Amino acid sequence: MRPTRPRRSGTCGRWRSARLPGPEVDADEDRKDVILVVDDDEDIARFVEFNLRLHGFDVIHASDGQEALEVIERQRPDLAVVDLMMPRVDGLELTRRLRANPLTSALPVIMLTAKGMTVDKVHGLSAGADDYLVKPFDTAELVARVSSTLRRNKEFREVSPLTGLPGNSRIRREISDRVRQGVDYAVGYIDIDRFKSVNDRYGFVRGDDFISALARSLHRAVVAVGLPPAFLGHVGGDDFVIVCAPDQVRPLTSRAVVDFEKAADTLYDPTDRERGFVELKDRRGNIRRAALVTLSIGVSISDDGKRFTDPLEAIAVASEMKTVAKSQPGSYVAVDRRRGVT
Repeated sequence: MRPTRPRRSGTCGRWRSARLPGPEVDADEDRKDVILVVDDDEDIARFVEFNLRLHGFDVIHASDGQEALEVIERQRPDLAVVDLMMPRVDGLELTRRLRANPLTSALPVIMLTAKGMTVDKVHGLSAGADDYLVKPFDTAELVARVSSTLRRNKEFREVSPLTGLPGNSRIRREISDRVRQGVDYAVGYIDIDRFKSVNDRYGFVRGDDFISALARSLHRAVVAVGLPPAFLGHVGGDDFVIVCAPDQVRPLTSRAVVDFEKAADTLYDPTDRERGFVELKDRRGNIRRAALVTLSIGVSISDDGKRFTDPLEAIAVASEMKTVAKSQPGSYVAVDRRRGVT
């Protein structure tokens, strides 16, 4: 007879345990974007620098591609505005070198050219440029293209390549938006129990399958709860965050748990699935058993009973409750019920 996993969800009441520290604040979040202007024409370079600084950017300058590479070694810019025609290393060769270096391959590049021919635009884009501007250009267009290219690049960096879900910065912004709107909200912090046993037993590729399965289960649950729209983010690894209305917590988490456990069962080898555990060797060669995966979900609620105005505090309390959930058997949802103004 196949052993069954203990599975249940619930909520915990008042807890007097100390609050866990929240995630570290991104020190770069509030700094100005740094733009590297690479142009051998001093007048053009000063013109571009003046207008970018006027719109809130920090600017550094290099007179050709070779100097630009040396500058980038010392100070990593957020975007480069690169002239096509320059001595020593021109704009095309500079862009190729940036794309070939893993440390600079993601640096967005806007190519400047005095030529309007299609072939020059194609060469620039083929070398790896993200956008181009033809001289003479309008100041408003320069600022708009720099801003839009930075925005696209940041949004791309924030998306998990495995799940396609937004990451930490977007999660914090989602909570901040709800704080500004003055609405009640809940933050759920989710991860997979005994996920390491999956990686140890099958390898990281199968582990990624479990993470993807959880992302799909959570997405289906988010869609199913309807309006107001709930938000789903991927912190990294097997950690996810949901932001929703307080009354959506129970239906959302209940659906996600059932859906994920069914999906996870199909990802185990038949023998492991049927017996309800995997066997692993420790460092001494001893065999130990690890039960099949379940979910631990910690929830913090911001309402009239306790109002969170700091996204990091809401996440920290949800993380603390996730630790509480992990102390329970099977899949478990631990909801913070402590009252009081924070």
